[in-house]
Amino acid sequence: MKHYQDDFSTRYLPAAESQPVYSFLDDPAFACPADVNCVAEILDRHIAEGNGHRIALRSEHQSWTYEDLYHKSNQIARVLTEDAGFVSGNRVLIRSANNPMFVACWFGILKAGGIVVATMPLLRYKELNTIAECAEISHAFCDYRLKVEMECTDDTFLKTVLYYDGTGQTEQELEGRMASKPTDFDNFETGAESLALIGFTSGTTGKPKMTSHFHRDVVLICRSFPPYALQIRPEDVVTGSPPIGFTFGLGGLVLFPLYYGASGFLIEKPSPDVLLDVIQNEKITICFTAPTAWRILGSKAREYNLSSLRKCISAGEALPVKVWDDWFQATGLKIIDGIGATEMLHIFISANEDDQKKGALGKPITGYEAMVLGGDGNPVPTGEIGRLAVRGITGCKYLNRPEKQEEYVQNGWNLTGDLFRKDEDGYFWFVSRGDNMIISSGYNIAALEVESVLIHHPEIAECAVVGKPDEERGHLVCACIVLKHPEKASKELARQIQDWFKQEAAPYKYPREIQFVDSLPKTETGKTQHFKLKELAL
Repeated sequence: MKHYQDDFSTRYLPAAESQPVYSFLDDPAFACPADVNCVAEILDRHIAEGNGHRIALRSEHQSWTYEDLYHKSNQIARVLTEDAGFVSGNRVLIRSANNPMFVACWFGILKAGGIVVATMPLLRYKELNTIAECAEISHAFCDYRLKVEMECTDDTFLKTVLYYDGTGQTEQELEGRMASKPTDFDNFETGAESLALIGFTSGTTGKPKMTSHFHRDVVLICRSFPPYALQIRPEDVVTGSPPIGFTFGLGGLVLFPLYYGASGFLIEKPSPDVLLDVIQNEKITICFTAPTAWRILGSKAREYNLSSLRKCISAGEALPVKVWDDWFQATGLKIIDGIGATEMLHIFISANEDDQKKGALGKPITGYEAMVLGGDGNPVPTGEIGRLAVRGITGCKYLNRPEKQEEYVQNGWNLTGDLFRKDEDGYFWFVSRGDNMIISSGYNIAALEVESVLIHHPEIAECAVVGKPDEERGHLVCACIVLKHPEKASKELARQIQDWFKQEAAPYKYPREIQFVDSLPKTETGKTQHFKLKELAL
């Protein structure tokens, strides 16, 4: 193993005693050598095994074999190390929608001994500045179609930006430099606990948290969720909507299919209609997307031939039972729900099709263990609500935020901020985000629970629930509702929804205030931004 020349990760990585316990690392399934570059395990191995001719990545405009991806990644690594003033340990930002060049840059950075900071394409220059400053970004790869915001970025750390064409239809600076480079490269000799990735969480304003992940982490998640729930085969074709800059998308659309020699189909703008077209026309077998998308896909599924599809994975936020039911009725396929965290890199609780209990999230997947804790830090009795605690092959490592590290990691366990209960069969049931529990007149009311009732009303297309401060009750349950027919919005309809709710659930849970909205604010990954709705409710 070689030490990084740039010591950023050494300076800011939490001390070993502040990191969580990494359990299951002595399991043969998760054996990992002390010196490993994750690219060698995920990409290079297929070349050595004679499978370079197989299709690795496709998009609307391109089709790359494993050999294509390998050669381009090597050339990018050479551009960094030979032309760009790069030294090992430098952080390199990627700004792009989902396309093969994004993936080539991702691998190229790691081959060179860099640390990847992948970002969402919709970020603006102020947000990019924040990321560059926090992570001390020295280099960036950017799709030229997104250059406007990139060119406005003026962080003092950023020295070099190389633009490319994610469609492969023109030659930009990066492609021009790659053209003269040999297609071989000796990967930097990283250790299992050398940093590979930095991911930002909780937005990019103020001082965001930087999660970090080892090369070992990247390899091991490929041996955890895929065998547990996916059983990926080389003939599989995988697609989905989450951005690769989001760890759900990185794992589902890139790492998992490539590790098992399968193929990924990348979509730059994955609307529900586009996603359905791709599933039908490209004979997709595995699809990753968020509950919001699954709801829309379920309403249109009968209009398409989706017979190739065999695995459907949901994550990012809670999956309503109705969405699961609607999709199953339309396709006969069971959605595999899962919960993960940027801090943990990917999914750690889920259930495969044969081990599902409707409404429950599932059990800890192979490589993880979990429990539900009370306010005193001790496990609560079966059926009671408490904080979710997880540990396993990955864990939280906030960079340069010791106070946040101390909050998230306690007694060796990762505390996700989610409220759960565990039943007598060992299944975990999501209750609410810790900050989405509404306390009204002494009652604990989970926003998710109210939402799951409201979504069944025939006039409601989408809804989100937040707590509105109230002098008398502490908080009121406030529902922000998108109607199927917006012209029907009225005080009378609001009252009818309230009366209907009281018939469907405990009356103390009903939304005392209803606001009809044109749309719900969402992140790029499809999560409803409850904090914005809280501002609306004030």
